[in-house]
Amino acid sequence: MHIGVVMNPIAGMGGRVGLKGTDDKVAEARERGAEPRSPDRARRMLTRLAEHDASIRISTAGEPMGASIVRDAGFDPEVVYDPDSGLPADVGLPEGGEDDEAATSSDDRYANASTSAADTTAAVEAFAAAGVDLVLFVGGDGTAADVATALQGTETPMLGVPAGVKVYSSVFAVSPEDAADVAVTFDRTERREVMDIDEDDYREGEVSPELRAVASVPVADALQSSKQLGGGTVEALAEGVARDVEPGVTYVLGPGSTVGAIKAELGFDPTPIGVDVWRDGEVLVRDATESQILEALGEENVIVVSPIGGQGFVFGRGNPQLSPAVIRRCDVSIVASRSKLDELSVLRVDTDDPELDAALRGWTRVRIGAFETRMIEIV
Repeated sequence: MHIGVVMNPIAGMGGRVGLKGTDDKVAEARERGAEPRSPDRARRMLTRLAEHDASIRISTAGEPMGASIVRDAGFDPEVVYDPDSGLPADVGLPEGGEDDEAATSSDDRYANASTSAADTTAAVEAFAAAGVDLVLFVGGDGTAADVATALQGTETPMLGVPAGVKVYSSVFAVSPEDAADVAVTFDRTERREVMDIDEDDYREGEVSPELRAVASVPVADALQSSKQLGGGTVEALAEGVARDVEPGVTYVLGPGSTVGAIKAELGFDPTPIGVDVWRDGEVLVRDATESQILEALGEENVIVVSPIGGQGFVFGRGNPQLSPAVIRRCDVSIVASRSKLDELSVLRVDTDDPELDAALRGWTRVRIGAFETRMIEIV
């Protein structure tokens, strides 16, 4: 098998610092202390891929788009594109990769990485020319659109390792490990949607996904659906949650229209796609970043979050401010309209912390009305 691997090193950096995305916001994200997310996601996928078969042939792009992390995982890649020169070249680290300490570092080497959509497109075009059987990319919806553009006119399938903030498209695996599993087991493909949104509109609370492409993607259960908007009324649900708030408890209220109705019922104007922190009738932080949430937490804390319609993600899509550090200090209350939950057979989590993901999995109770709850499994 021959796989092309490319990483967008800045994908998802704006999430935990409250920027809702990274398009045109890289410098501001860094000023706010954002750390690269893609390298760890890529490493998790490649580690699983090596566990399946370390002899898989891999083509990749030079740093900072994947070469050293592919080597870290034990592969000997063919580097077919150099983002520094824009030309094919074998660049990056010497054969064999870094030592173990460097390979498990915090990825400081990517802190100031800079690449463009043109680099992604050129790298993927080089993969197609090299005859890869699959393109595995690490990024978000914008990266997916760039990959799909580069593969137009070919039969080469693509599969995403989710690392962006929004991840609306249905071309992504559920987790990095799932991406590796699908890559080595799929035997057929299907056409799936590549969606993206205008991040400036998104930051203003306007969510209008736009179809950017239709791409060939492996057929597998471990792929997410396109994000759908939830239906049904949430007034009774919001009234019930607001009625049951407890004094002294800090409520971390996630994004989206369902939790937005709860915020309105609590008496304040919600941040439509941000996280607001509330306690004892006071909004402590609006549109909070991860660090602001952590600073505002008290002795008792509850995250109130609603799954994404059509996908079922509770954590890991659209709410990276709710990081593992935040989740571990809070109880979790999941809410959803009946109609939204009716569309979902399971819920999902993808927090960037596999141990936390495992701890969150299992049967959980979701509030669907003023008093009603329903059991559903997080897988």
